[in-house]
Amino acid sequence: MKAWHFSENAYPYLPPAEEYESIRVNLPNHHYDPAKGAALYDRFLDEWCIAEDEGLDIMLNEHHQTATCVDPAAPIVLGALARLTKKARLLILGNPVANRRQPVRIAEEMALLDILSKGRLECGFVRGVPFEVLPANSNPVRMNERQWEAMDLIVKAWTRHDGPFSHEGRFFHHRNVNIWPRPWQQPHPPVWVSSTSPGGARRVGEHGYVQATFLTGYQNTGAVFDSYRAGWRAAGRGNDVPINRLAYAALVYTADNESDARAGAEKLLWYMTGNKVPAHYRNPPGYLPPAVQAKMLRSTAADPLGGNRGGPLTVEKVIETGLMFAGTPDQVYAQFRKFYEHVGGFGHLLIMGQAGFLEHDETVRGIRSFARHVYPRLQQEFGDLTISGNGR
Repeated sequence: MKAWHFSENAYPYLPPAEEYESIRVNLPNHHYDPAKGAALYDRFLDEWCIAEDEGLDIMLNEHHQTATCVDPAAPIVLGALARLTKKARLLILGNPVANRRQPVRIAEEMALLDILSKGRLECGFVRGVPFEVLPANSNPVRMNERQWEAMDLIVKAWTRHDGPFSHEGRFFHHRNVNIWPRPWQQPHPPVWVSSTSPGGARRVGEHGYVQATFLTGYQNTGAVFDSYRAGWRAAGRGNDVPINRLAYAALVYTADNESDARAGAEKLLWYMTGNKVPAHYRNPPGYLPPAVQAKMLRSTAADPLGGNRGGPLTVEKVIETGLMFAGTPDQVYAQFRKFYEHVGGFGHLLIMGQAGFLEHDETVRGIRSFARHVYPRLQQEFGDLTISGNGR
């Protein structure tokens, strides 16, 4: 079992939510104070370094034109972390390749990061969330196809060392591909792909990449992992699926007593309650395949809360649905163990350990409490497991 500290570098100093339509895409940036933003970057970098000191690995991502994640260029932040840290694995999850025009540039950026970190890069790719189709001036149709063509080209750029090659695909055209530097890790850095649907997970399994799923809870995570296992086996990779091929991301807050744990969890919940986005940004036409769109309209199957959104979103509700693990070390361990067994096991826990108005000292308390009092138990109980189960 490996645990990764994750923060989206949110900027929480915003007017009351009723005063703006959306926290993403069209919130005027006059609400952003560069001095406050610089102080936030300093503390987030410090928190990642503290996580490394406590034995955790490091994860970061990027989003665009939003206060929920003021990291529009994750490779830059990862470059800083490559020099500030010495031993932690560095996971970028990820590169929104379907929204970027030059996959070869991404291959170069990631190879450079692998060199700077001396082989500690874990390279993740994402399709890109629907809110960012408009900011990227992108086409929501056939994003999956663009993502996979870009990923295949990037891996080829990493692994071809005999001089230039050309690529003429459906979406990307490159006359001369011959990247310098090439990656430290051979044949290339570990590849991660995020997917929250069984169909997407099966394709990741067929390629043998690491599958990460985010906030899919008790209701949906098992199906995603089972589909990954099916894709792995269908590709002839054998019946035994390595446990380190599966990752789950959740909100996590641990403290020595229930009062501090509850206070931290309430602040961490801002990650979900503060995400005010209107429907026209959430689901641009063409982003979802017609069959998936129809299924969504007919049911709540894709909702990790099972459609049970009546009343305010509470800490108890998100713990019950598997979106958050929070409490004392004993409580968090028990919550995790229950979820782990329900979904058939996984090898990586991606910890959203900071969000909203969770202050630096509170974030550090959560990191240290988990790392010192929960993580060793998870490593002891699940550390020797190398094979993923056959499902729930």
